[in-house]
Amino acid sequence: MADALAMLNPRQRAAIVLRYYHDLPEAEIARLLSCRPGTVKSLLSRGIERLKGVIEL
Repeated sequence: MADALAMLNPRQRAAIVLRYYHDLPEAEIARLLSCRPGTVKSLLSRGIERLKGVIEL
């Protein structure tokens, strides 16, 4: 999983780690990453799709 996470861009990786490893809510992730909650949702969604593609290979 660490190799797959390393393939994400830094903001996607940070959002996924904060959400799924540290169980932080999207609002808190947005505050930490200095972005809007909608941006966090996009980062998570795109990051998960990228991980699915990498893991399936």
